[in-house]
Formats: sequence, C-alpha cells, structure tokens
Amino acid sequence: MSIFLGIDIGTSGTKTLAIDAQGKILADAMETYPLHHPKPLWSEQDPEDWWQATIKSVRRVMKAAKLGSGDVKAIGLSGQMHGSVFLDKDQKVIRRAILWNDQRTAAECREIEERAGGRSELIRMVANPALTGFTAPKILWLRNHERKNFDKLRKVLLPKDEIRRRLTGEFATEVSDASGMLLLDVSKRAWSTELLSKLELDPDLLGRCYESEEVTGTLTRETAETLGLSTDCVVVGGAGDCAAGAVGNGIVTKGVLSTSLGTSGVVFVHSDEVKIDPEGRVHTFCHAVHGKWHMMGVNLSAGGSLQWFRNALCQADVAKAKKLKTDVYNLLTQEAAEAPVGSHGLFFLPYLSGERTPHADPDARGCFVGLTLSHSRAHLIRAIMEGVTYSMRESLAIFEGLGVPIKQIRASGGGARSTFWRQIQADVFGRKVVTINSEEGPAYGVALLAAVGAGAFKNIGEACGATIRVVSEVAPNRMAKKCYDRAFPIYQELYRSLKEDFKCIGGLEG
Repeated sequence: MSIFLGIDIGTSGTKTLAIDAQGKILADAMETYPLHHPKPLWSEQDPEDWWQATIKSVRRVMKAAKLGSGDVKAIGLSGQMHGSVFLDKDQKVIRRAILWNDQRTAAECREIEERAGGRSELIRMVANPALTGFTAPKILWLRNHERKNFDKLRKVLLPKDEIRRRLTGEFATEVSDASGMLLLDVSKRAWSTELLSKLELDPDLLGRCYESEEVTGTLTRETAETLGLSTDCVVVGGAGDCAAGAVGNGIVTKGVLSTSLGTSGVVFVHSDEVKIDPEGRVHTFCHAVHGKWHMMGVNLSAGGSLQWFRNALCQADVAKAKKLKTDVYNLLTQEAAEAPVGSHGLFFLPYLSGERTPHADPDARGCFVGLTLSHSRAHLIRAIMEGVTYSMRESLAIFEGLGVPIKQIRASGGGARSTFWRQIQADVFGRKVVTINSEEGPAYGVALLAAVGAGAFKNIGEACGATIRVVSEVAPNRMAKKCYDRAFPIYQELYRSLKEDFKCIGGLEG
C-alpha cells in the first residue's frame, strides 16, 4: 500500500491528512494550539506546540485510516508563511516564533530598504518590497532589540521547516515558502547573496533550498517510532500554505486564479514566467510547481475579521449554535443575508492586523464607515463580508492591470463553504466563481506533492489533473454587480482619506 501524508502547520492548528495513490482522502485530523499577543499587533507561537500537534494529528490519522508503519511512503509539509523560528547551536528554540501577522518590524523594513539602496533596488533583488510580516525584518528585529538572543542565533527556519527538522534532522526549505522570507532571489530560485551581504547576515543561517516535490530527507529512527512510521518514509519540500493551497485547488496552469478565505484572505494566480509589480503592491513568489511562479495579494484579516466579530460580540450566538448543532457562522451569514446589497452604504475596512495588499501599511486600522441609526447588526455582518471581498478585488484589479490572464476563479477556504459569501465574491468580482471537489487546501496540496516526490505521479500537473475537478459555480447577479461597481471606488478612497489618521491613532496605543 502506498499512502502519502500532508501536514499543514497553520496559525490556529495543525492539520494532517492521508491520501492513497489515486488522491483519495482516507482520514484527517486537526489539533489546535494558542496564539500569543504579548503587545498590541504582536503575534507569536511556541514551536513546541506545533510539534506536539503534529505528533497527535499523525497518530490520529494513522489510527483512523488503520495504517501500518510501512504504509506511508512520503510526507509533504505546508505551513503558515514568514514566521521565524530562531535556533541556537544546540538546535534549541531561543524564543517564541514571530508570526506572519506580527507588525513590530516597521523600522526594520525601512532599514532593509536603506541597506538595499532603495525600494526599487530591493524589488530588483528579491522581487518584493520589505513588509512587516516577512522573515528578514524579524531577523533584524532580533538583532536590534534582543541582542543576547541574536548572539545565540545559528539557524532561522520557517514554521513547516522546523517540523521538517524534527522529522528528519535536516535544515532545509523550498522555494515557495522561502520566497516569503525576503531573502530569496525569486527569479533565480536561490538565496540572494547580494541582499544577505547588504544586511550583514550569514548565509549559513538559512537551510538548503529545494523545489517543492524534491526529497529533503527521511524520518529519523526516533521520530519514526514516535509517529508509528518507518525510516523509509521520505519528506518532500512541500510548500508555504498559500502555494500548497493553490496546488490543492489545482491552480497549477496559466489563467486559473484562486481566492482563499481563511484567517487571512489570499488571491493567488499561476504564472509561467516571472512577473513583478514594480510598485510592489502584490507579491511575486516561486510556485510549488517546478520552475514556475505565482503572484499573490494578501489581506491580513479576512475570515479573521468575521472571527473577531464572533468572538467579541456573539457569545449568545455561539451558545445558540451549540444547541442547534450548527456552526455559529451559519447563523451569522443567515443574518447578514437579511441586509441589502451594499449594506445601505455601510463600509468595513478589514485592517484589524494592519494591511498588506495593496497598501503594505502596519498602521492601518479596521473601521466601520457610514453608520447610521438605520443600521442593524445584519448590516454590520454583511459589511464585514463585503469589505473583505472588496479588499480581494483590489488584488484582482492589479493582476489584470499587469496583463495576467484570468480565465477562471476558484473559491476555497472556510469562507468558500458559505454559498452566501461565494455569491458576494461573484458579485463584487463581476465574474463566475467555482468550487472544486476538494476542500482540504494546503494539507491536500502537499500530500499530492509527496505523491509526486515518491513517484506516484510524473509531476504536480498530472496529479492535480487526476484528482481535482469543478463541482459548482456561482454567476454574478447583474444588479448586485452594478451596486458593487459603484461602491468599490468609494471603498478604495476611504483608505487614502484615513491613511494619515491611522498613523495618529497608532500613536495613542503606546
């Protein structure tokens, strides 16, 4: 029997699933862990929590699928991008990992641009501007603010690659996740020695960089025993969660775009060649498809905005949902559907964690604009969903402006399970939105990469072609599209109007 595992180290938890050689999912399991916010806009996690969740979720999958130790031939790893795991000479974690949605590094981003010779020079070297969520600014922050910890530093790993180290003992990453460190020459798919030199960072801090389906190592004896697997099991490069999710959605050919509504919102499009936005509004990264690239726009608080609303204001609804044995989000979206298209002129700016695309502004703040006495809670909920979708439309507009072909939009993530939110996407984008037979996202994508690495498929295109198909579609409503087309420029102008005010508001939080 040839079985392949996909392990996704997410922000809210680690998910493991098993597939067979035909791509059929045999079992899956999720283990959650806490998120730490020691200061406003800081975000950290303990890598030990990821490892324990990996052990538990793998064991649960093995038991549920009734697998033997020799059945699993390969493992693919995915994970939240940009996070920094700092290790000392004894391979011990120095401090909690700083995550993708942490905003403490604005000064370090400016330092990187200065050392690089300016924003345009930085984009030339690594295809992207310096953003607070990226890994390189986190390394500089450690050097600038925790010098004793920096002096201990010997290796910097991304979240999924810390799990790889624990599985195999290898210090390694792969090109899609490495692209988000701001230390990779994305065009050449190799570490940028030029930028590392300018930043005075030792290249030995970084692991060896692979393509996503390449084998990076095998399980150590200790780990194999812990997980109930064999030392013959290989671990492939895998992918950052965005590229892995795109593979899991079949976004592996030109013209196919995905929208993913999880904690963050991601708009992702495949590209056969390197296309770089000279303004740095969207990212250009290496894809998990060998020798290919992708462009990506990211909203930091997409589903996270609705989650905030639920946590802060909907405890009674959570209790009601438990009694009804349904998801509380089903109740919230039913309520949102009571409000009209456009929420009677109410706008929500989804900048609860600052913003990345297209503004790259850690000072941005979330807000409702246009509230009147006539607005109800239903309007608030719908405005959140519309505001998140407007934010994603901004990325779509940038791709179109750069001449990237878009023939099909595939919706995924937790938000895509809502027919109502899919309809909002179709109406705001003015395009048909489809869903596919798999809803597993990153974990499924890297399980397919593991199958390719083990020889079950010739390449990832063949794997996706054999396992993924469209199962539903939502067409835009003509009148709703007209309403959203009128509202979208107003949404865009609100950020520009409030930009300087956001900076002043940030000054009140100290």
